[in-house]
Amino acid sequence: MEGKVSNFRYAWTASIPVLFGYVTLGFAYGLYMHNLGFAFWYPALMALTIYGGSVEFFIANLLLQHFNPLNVLLITAVLGFRQFFYGVAMLTKYPHHGWQKWLLIFGLSDETFVLNYYTKIPDGYDPTTVRTWISVLDYFYWALGALSGGCLGGILNLQVKGLDFVMTALFLVLAVEQILKEKDHWSALSGFVITIACLLVVGKSYFMIVTLLLLVLEYYWFGYRERGRH
Repeated sequence: MEGKVSNFRYAWTASIPVLFGYVTLGFAYGLYMHNLGFAFWYPALMALTIYGGSVEFFIANLLLQHFNPLNVLLITAVLGFRQFFYGVAMLTKYPHHGWQKWLLIFGLSDETFVLNYYTKIPDGYDPTTVRTWISVLDYFYWALGALSGGCLGGILNLQVKGLDFVMTALFLVLAVEQILKEKDHWSALSGFVITIACLLVVGKSYFMIVTLLLLVLEYYWFGYRERGRH
């Protein structure tokens, strides 16, 4: 029993940065849905089922327009395409996790990916349990924020501009923290250069897909060369 509590406590400590970011942005999302005229349970339901961050903001607007399933599918696929590469990167982290693997896959948001991929779990803790708790806690934070914003929207009746940047800022903070832990910064520097180049050449509509494909090829190449040396 003590081991289970320790695993939860470690996951809770690791997820605290996400707590503040997700609850704040989720609250803004709930207010945003309220200002669009939706009942309080809409943002909570979308947070629990979609769990897509920026996708949920986008779909909120689509719900007010003529429904076009193909358009929703394509845009959602573009916005969430990076999740495919998160899944590939986590193949070495999530083997033999049983039923928990499906929960881990569903909960693989940007910030959860950073935590579960880079967090060094000390000896004495169960990695599967810790990663599962991190995923569950992050999911709970987002749903709690969305529900709170939807419920209090009727009372506050306001819309705070700029809170949609909170998730981006949160991801940047987590990324900088991991960069500082690296022995060399080649991967971070190359990722930055490739991203800027793709944005300038391809444009903002599709640069994310091109960038991720190039990064996968780059990491595969360097991994191949590293294996060749050994």
